Amino acid sequence: MNGMTLDMRADDRLVIIGPSGSGKSSLLRCMMGLEGIQGGEIGFQGKRYIHSAARGQPSRIDRKMQRQIGMVFQHYTLFPHLSVLGNLVLAPVKVGGLSKAEATERARMYLARLGLESKLNAYPSQLSGGQKQRVAIARALMLEPKLMLFDEVTSALDPEMVVEVQNVMLQLAEQKMAMIIVTHDMHFARDIATRVVFCANGSIVEEGPPIQLFKQPKEARTREFLEKVLHLD
Repeated sequence: MNGMTLDMRADDRLVIIGPSGSGKSSLLRCMMGLEGIQGGEIGFQGKRYIHSAARGQPSRIDRKMQRQIGMVFQHYTLFPHLSVLGNLVLAPVKVGGLSKAEATERARMYLARLGLESKLNAYPSQLSGGQKQRVAIARALMLEPKLMLFDEVTSALDPEMVVEVQNVMLQLAEQKMAMIIVTHDMHFARDIATRVVFCANGSIVEEGPPIQLFKQPKEARTREFLEKVLHLD
């Protein structure tokens, strides 16, 4: 990534699109504090969250702020040896300071909201891909984040399961949850985004509201990408 400057409002749903290798997933991983930055800084809720340190030193990160950001990955990253309940309560008890009873109550609430209350004691190996991804979303919500990051969360799913997961994300959008979403699904991007960002070669090429960017892109590189992708769709 090179010289990216990006901002968003508290109720924004920012969708990042672009060809493979353009830096989309790396951007999310930097925002989650999973990858370091060599220069610049990342702010969150008006405060400095991550900033680069001296050369050769790791980035400096505010861990308290980090807990206010949830991330869902492409391949679920559920702990296979823990039940659904075990996956959900681990972080709130270990990191969030909740009692086991409080965390269990919160887990039941989120699972019910996502239509998974019957899977409380199931293990990841007993779930479909769509169910695993919904559990992963529930787990990210357990620390009650102010911002959710979604990295290609439907790309490994069958079409029927894609709809399950996208419906959950649309529900979160209706609740004004701030989200940054990396996706290759242009139709879903149009449905959920308040703003779309097109990246290529590690830089932001163009950004704007979905109706403008998809119908009247200003940059030739954006037009070329959309013609190719929408033709394939």
